[in-house]
Amino acid sequence: MRRREALQRLALLVGATLSLPVQAALRGETTAGVPLVFSEAQQRLMADLADVILPSTDTPGAKDAGVHQFIGHVIGHCTAPAQQELFLKGLQQTDALSQTVFRKPFSELDSPQRTEVVRQLTQREKPFFLTLRELTIVGYFTSETGATKTLAYLPIPGRFQGDLPLKPGQKVWAL
Repeated sequence: MRRREALQRLALLVGATLSLPVQAALRGETTAGVPLVFSEAQQRLMADLADVILPSTDTPGAKDAGVHQFIGHVIGHCTAPAQQELFLKGLQQTDALSQTVFRKPFSELDSPQRTEVVRQLTQREKPFFLTLRELTIVGYFTSETGATKTLAYLPIPGRFQGDLPLKPGQKVWAL
């Protein structure tokens, strides 16, 4: 197999792994109907959940990148009403699980407690969590913060080098 053919297949594979709502959002498409608008509490919960998935370390986390706004836009404007209801149910289940296990809302939990709730959430509300995780990762790495502070960003690339060795600890490139 030639390199060009391998790269084309890889691009097709990566593009096909994104869900249809994420692909629609990245193309700027919206679904017909009235968009779903999240409350302030729901926005805060989405930000806290995204921050558990991609926390701040030596680079900014999902909350710093405003990923919850991306998630809100994709769910509110680019998904079918049935999927929106499943997502809202997942948010409600997250708060209910937090109240049941720790007797506090999710936003008041410390980091280990939040991690425990998310761990349980991955088993109880798997479709919700998979959607949340996908949107968090795509939203983060397509944000300015993720592309410039986490990935190595070169706004005007030089010539193409298809096989370039990376040094240990070097960031991957954002193109």
